[in-house]
Amino acid sequence: MKRNKILATLITNSLLLLLLGLQYQLWWGAGGVLEWRELQQKISDRQSELQQLQRRNAILSSEINDLKYGLEAIEERARMDFGLIKNNEKFFQVIE
Repeated sequence: MKRNKILATLITNSLLLLLLGLQYQLWWGAGGVLEWRELQQKISDRQSELQQLQRRNAILSSEINDLKYGLEAIEERARMDFGLIKNNEKFFQVIE
């Protein structure tokens, strides 16, 4: 009887140690919950950075297309950057 009790205690303690070892691996081991959370945060950060870069690229792409194919954009840039006017236009400069 005493031997069965010792055996049951030994099995219970062994199972408890096994459970604790598995819990350690689950929480703190390689590929555990803590590492998973860190990776999820990094993914989230990268996705927001990617969205910002995609918005910036769309703006730049639009500007490139305007410069390549839009005469209005070229004319506007010539007027603003170089002060150019058309042949039949009069230029008035307002000084405050």
